[in-house]
Amino acid sequence: MKPSPKNWPRISSSLYYQDAAQAIDWLCTAFGFAVRLKIENDQGRIEHSELEYGEGLIMVGDTSIAGKPGFRKSPRAVSGGNTQNMMVFVDDADAHCAHAREHGAKIVVEPHTDDYGDEYWSDRSYEAEDPEGHHWWFCTRVKEGAKSSARAGD
Repeated sequence: MKPSPKNWPRISSSLYYQDAAQAIDWLCTAFGFAVRLKIENDQGRIEHSELEYGEGLIMVGDTSIAGKPGFRKSPRAVSGGNTQNMMVFVDDADAHCAHAREHGAKIVVEPHTDDYGDEYWSDRSYEAEDPEGHHWWFCTRVKEGAKSSARAGD
């Protein structure tokens, strides 16, 4: 497998918002993302953006861009339905949760520890919902096990 392009993770995801510019500001303030790139059209709508969290990358865009098909939806536009949940490793899930809550994140699942047994791992995590209904899991690995780094098929 060839390496991914420089400064790009192997996989990145796109999220769509009815007001992407506002969402970008909120994601940076509440969840700690940093803007790497933000391109606006003549109407001030987000054509393309890239937000980083450590070595992770997401793209955030507006649901309606002139001249592009209308298949992009925010969970708000589909009665809160979700097609994906984002998962981000953070240094301290409890502190991250407190900061996100302070900045308006709806905490769906409070911080808790899932222990998958001595062979695997334990994570401290919580689930949050952003203002347009995207769901996010933020996790801190608290214990490694013998099979923590094993990959399927190894």
